[in-house]
Amino acid sequence: MKERVTLTIDKELLRRIDELVDDVNIKNRSHAVEVLIRRAFERDMPRQAVILVGGKGTRLRPLTLEIPKALIPIHGKTLTEHLFDMFKKYGITEIILSVGYLKDKIIQYFGDGSRFGVKISYIKEESELGTAGPLHMLRGKVNTPIIVSNGDELKDVNLREMYNVHRSNNALATIALTTVQDPSQYGVARLSGSRILEFVEKPKKEDAPSRLINAGLYILNPEVIEMVKEGFSMLERDIFPKIAEMGRLYGYPFSGQWFDTGNIERYERAIKEWNDLS
Repeated sequence: MKERVTLTIDKELLRRIDELVDDVNIKNRSHAVEVLIRRAFERDMPRQAVILVGGKGTRLRPLTLEIPKALIPIHGKTLTEHLFDMFKKYGITEIILSVGYLKDKIIQYFGDGSRFGVKISYIKEESELGTAGPLHMLRGKVNTPIIVSNGDELKDVNLREMYNVHRSNNALATIALTTVQDPSQYGVARLSGSRILEFVEKPKKEDAPSRLINAGLYILNPEVIEMVKEGFSMLERDIFPKIAEMGRLYGYPFSGQWFDTGNIERYERAIKEWNDLS
């Protein structure tokens, strides 16, 4: 929702603002001011995001026998495009898609990303690499924090606020945490303040250390990328426990929307209840 405001601006500064208006990317003076303010707030934000879309989606069969999870439709656009919408809210338009199963269909559909308002490059998995393995291919190429997201969840995370938490705690990795009523089907975070001590896998509801679970979105420092070995590996099993032992794994609980679309029942719920971001 937008509100109308009145601003008093230096005449020369206003002239320079008007020069930004090109009727294509910036429509008018008001739009130009909004873009400049947004850029000022987001100048320290991570600029790249990796979306992991290499999985086979076996729990979504028969749907995924011919359609990769990345192209599954929700409200007239693909699941991946909804993630683009979240990232674009925070000025993150450099997207890396890690593709494996039916990767040619994904690449053909998204191309270079220009028609979606993003710039896309690809990590091509020739065999299954898990949630960490694809990041090995980025070693030596990342020198600032990067966002990594699972590709089979719809989510609305305040990435600016999450990054502030990450930076203020001097974290190596920060995990977005969402609240569920019954955590017994998930890995559940045990925390000390905002520091994650461990994840307890599928505890009984009454024994769960919290109701906060991994929401499948992370901010990772470059050092984390360098920890990933070649081949199949999992962030949750092979990387995060090591960072927790170092005392530098943090959680960011958020209250925004989150829907797991990993099976048919959850996918149907997402279709009914998800509110589009754009």
